[in-house]
Amino acid sequence: MTVEELLEQYTAGITNFSGIELCEANLSGAKLSGINFSEANLSVVNLSGANLSDANLSHAKLNVARLSGVNFVGAIMNHASLNVANLIRADLSRAQLRSASLVRAELIRAELSRADLFEANLSNADLREATLRKANLRRANLSEASLKGSSLAGANLEMANLNAADLHRTDLSGANLRDAEFKQTNLTHANLSGADLSGANLRWADLSGANLSWADLSGAKLSGANLMGANLSNANLTNTSFVHANLTEATLIKAEWIGADLTGATLTGAKLHSASRFGLKTEGMICEWVDLSPKGDRSIIQKFEADDPGDFFNETPPTIRIIVDATLEPEANFALAGAYFHIAQEYRIIKQPPSMEIGRRRTVFTFRVDSDEALLPTACLAILPFRDATSTHKSIYQVIEILNQENVPELDIKISHRVKQLTTLIEQAISQAQTIRQMKKNLELAAKINFFRAPTQTILTNSSAQTLTVYNNPYFGKKFINPSQLDATFLADKSSEISTIASLSLNIVVDFLKSFHYINE
Repeated sequence: MTVEELLEQYTAGITNFSGIELCEANLSGAKLSGINFSEANLSVVNLSGANLSDANLSHAKLNVARLSGVNFVGAIMNHASLNVANLIRADLSRAQLRSASLVRAELIRAELSRADLFEANLSNADLREATLRKANLRRANLSEASLKGSSLAGANLEMANLNAADLHRTDLSGANLRDAEFKQTNLTHANLSGADLSGANLRWADLSGANLSWADLSGAKLSGANLMGANLSNANLTNTSFVHANLTEATLIKAEWIGADLTGATLTGAKLHSASRFGLKTEGMICEWVDLSPKGDRSIIQKFEADDPGDFFNETPPTIRIIVDATLEPEANFALAGAYFHIAQEYRIIKQPPSMEIGRRRTVFTFRVDSDEALLPTACLAILPFRDATSTHKSIYQVIEILNQENVPELDIKISHRVKQLTTLIEQAISQAQTIRQMKKNLELAAKINFFRAPTQTILTNSSAQTLTVYNNPYFGKKFINPSQLDATFLADKSSEISTIASLSLNIVVDFLKSFHYINE
C-alpha cells in the first residue's frame, strides 16, 4: 500500500492498518489520530510533526524512525520497537509503552509525563531535558542513559536499572526509587528531596552536591559513593551502608541514621546538628572535624585528634528502659499518651514517645536520648506518670550521693566536675517534674489506673553499652491476686522504702559514669 492510498482510506473512515508494511515511507505532518498501526512495520519511516494521538502502535516496528515533534498523547505502544528512533520534542504524555524497546532512542526534551514505561528498555537512550513527571518506569532499563536536566518528579522507578546513567541536575523529587540500581551513576547536583531510595543500590555513585533532604535511604547501599557537599538533612538513613563513602562537608542536620555503617567513611566537615552520635559503626572512619552549629555555619566546631572520632561516635545509643510489671491496656495507653505529650511540652529533651514492647505480663518503654549525660535527668521525667516516680527519684539522688562522698579515690578531677554538672541537671529535672505534676491533669488521670500503680524497674544503658539499674521495686515480679492487695502492701511498706541502689557498689556507679562520652571535653 502506498502512502497516498493509506491517507485516502483513512480520510474515508478506515482506521485499521494492522500489520501494514510502510518502511521508509514519508508521512510527515500527517493527521492520523486513533489509527491502528499494531504490528505494523514502520521502520525508517518519517512521521515528523504527525498526529498519532490515541493511535494503536502495539508491537509495531519504528526502528530508526523520524518521529520528532510527533503527537503520541494517549497512544498505545506496548511492546513497540523504537530503537535508535528520533523522538526529539515528541509528546508521549499518557502513552502506554509497557515493555517497549527504545534502545539508543533520542528523546531530547520529549514529554513523557504520566507515560507507562513499565519494563521498557531505554538503555543508552538520550533523555536530556525530557519531562517524565509521574511516569511509570518500574523495572525499566535506563542503564547508561542520559537524563541530564530531565524531570522525573513523582515518577515510579522502583527496581529500575539506572547503572552508569547520567542524571546530572535531574529532578527526582518525591520519586519512588525503592530497590533501584544506581551503580556508578552520575547524580551530581540531582534533586532527590523526599525521594524513596530505601534498599537502593548506589555503590560508587556520584552524589556530590545532590539534594537528598527528607529522602528515605533506609537500608540503601552507598559503599564507595561520593556524597561530598550533599544535603542529607532530615533524611532517613537507618541501617544505610556508607562503607568507604565520601561525606566530606555533607549536611546531615536532623538526619536519622541509627544503625548506619560508616566503616572507613570520610566525614570531615560534615554538618551534624541534631544528628545522633550513637548507634553507628565507625571503625576506620576518617574525620578531622565536624560542624555542630544549628545552621551549619561553622559557629560550633568539634575538632578531633587521630583517635577521637571513636569517642564521639558510638555504636550503642543511650537508652532508658522502664519495665512495668503489667500489660498495657487501652485505657492506660490513652492516659500515657496524654501524660507524655504534656511532659514533652515542658521537657524538650524527650523529643519523641518511647518505643513500646507489650507482653502478656509486662510492658517495656524505651526512651532514646542524644547524650549520656541526659540519661539520669530524663529518667526523672520518664517515670513521672507512675506511682514509683518518687521512689525512683530518691534512688537517682542516691546515685549522686554515692558519687559525692568525700575521699572517693576512684573520682579524678574531671569525673568530680561531671558529677557536679550531673547533680545540677538532676535537681532541675526533679524540680520540673514536681511542677508538671502540679499543673497537668493527665497525671491525676493516670494515678487512678491500675497499670500506673504496678511495680517498675528503671534501667539505663549508656553509649559504652554499660547498664545501671537505678530503681527496682521490691515487689517487681511478685504477683498479687488483685491490685488492692498490692496497694495495701505498698502503703504498709511506704515508710521504709527499699531501693536497689544500696546494693550497688561504688565501683559500678563510678564505672558507669566514667564510660560516658562527652561532646566538649
